Amino acid sequence: MKIIKVREEMITIGVAKGLNSPETVNLSQELDSLLNQYYQLK
Repeated sequence: MKIIKVREEMITIGVAKGLNSPETVNLSQELDSLLNQYYQLK
């Protein structure tokens, strides 16, 4: 599931580069979008 993959990648990059790094923030926003889509389908 893409949500799990993005979450794991976000955590990995967040630990390596920090929670405020642009990559972490972008993945967080992507995860938010995926979760919103998921909950709209439920």
